[in-house]
Amino acid sequence: MQDEIHPNYVECAVTCSCGNAFKTRATKKELKIDICSACHPFYTGKLKYIDTAGRIEKFQNKFQAGQYASLTSKPKKKVVPAADE
Repeated sequence: MQDEIHPNYVECAVTCSCGNAFKTRATKKELKIDICSACHPFYTGKLKYIDTAGRIEKFQNKFQAGQYASLTSKPKKKVVPAADE
């Protein structure tokens, strides 16, 4: 390895939003993450919706109100026969 071109590799404290904390090594001293192996649905086997911006609730409210174009029926055009003269 060449000298003075690589970042410092230090011990890192990782903290998850669920409260889980562990130590590893990285180029930063501290990392804060949203999800870890202790709370991720793949590892826990539990279904969990991760909604940070209220997107799921916004979708459900919009779906219940019927504001989507695909849910509302379009008025059919009346076909007026052409008058022959």
